[in-house]
Amino acid sequence: MTSVRYEVSDRRAYVTLDRPDRLNAIDDSMPAEIAAAVDRANEDPDVTVIVVRGEGRAFCAGYDLKIYAEDESGRWSQGPVWDPIKDYQQMKRNTDDFFSLWRSLKPTICQVQGYAIAGGSDIALSCDLVVMAEDAKIGYPPARVWGCPTTAMWVYRLGAEKAKRMLLTGDTIDGVTAAEWGLVAEAVPAEDLERRVEELADRMAGVPINQLAMQKLMINQAYENMGLHSTQVIATLFDGITRHSPEGRWFKEFAETHGFHAAVAHRDAGRRIPDGGGPIPEP
Repeated sequence: MTSVRYEVSDRRAYVTLDRPDRLNAIDDSMPAEIAAAVDRANEDPDVTVIVVRGEGRAFCAGYDLKIYAEDESGRWSQGPVWDPIKDYQQMKRNTDDFFSLWRSLKPTICQVQGYAIAGGSDIALSCDLVVMAEDAKIGYPPARVWGCPTTAMWVYRLGAEKAKRMLLTGDTIDGVTAAEWGLVAEAVPAEDLERRVEELADRMAGVPINQLAMQKLMINQAYENMGLHSTQVIATLFDGITRHSPEGRWFKEFAETHGFHAAVAHRDAGRRIPDGGGPIPEP
């Protein structure tokens, strides 16, 4: 593994996103490595609980758009003729890799410090329980342009109105608000984050693995009956469209011309993305 670190201790498997110099941004290797780590933990009889965390200052700052947005031949932006199925196959594979955390027979706890934004929020919200530092931030800023959350977990965790509040603005919220809204299980002071996650893992570690698996399967089945899989299919297709719409191509060209950080600053400042594209302004 090059982007994820896997360790086992005291009946826990620790899956650590390990690109701290890039705030654990998602590269081509990370999604499959997360899934491989989950498989490994599920096959290990000495593991009861999986803890997902990020090395350094942040949990995960989303896809590494220094790679994907600034490169003219970036993986997630095809040429003038877009093949939606090719795009869907690639992104659905990543979505399924993230969602291995949800479908894991063993419970998954996500520990969030710093940021869990964009694709990082997809990873976090695929876990069974999320514990955030009170000052950490979670959100999906690419909802403004160039993205749609492929796991679709915002609506399943928040309900329609608050999911719209987040995805129609691309805003982020802190851990305290996320816990108040029911998006995450708890928010605690940053200095208590690891301790609280370990307390939850301790509590679960005393339950037989088959009991944990049956409770998860029962709860997850209710969500499947609500159409979770079909919602993810639509969300993943929409994600590809957002990156190849006129506005999405405009954003990509802006990033190629002025750099990803300038493009994000334009997006997050609330400045208008020109309908149908338009001239690329100075940042």
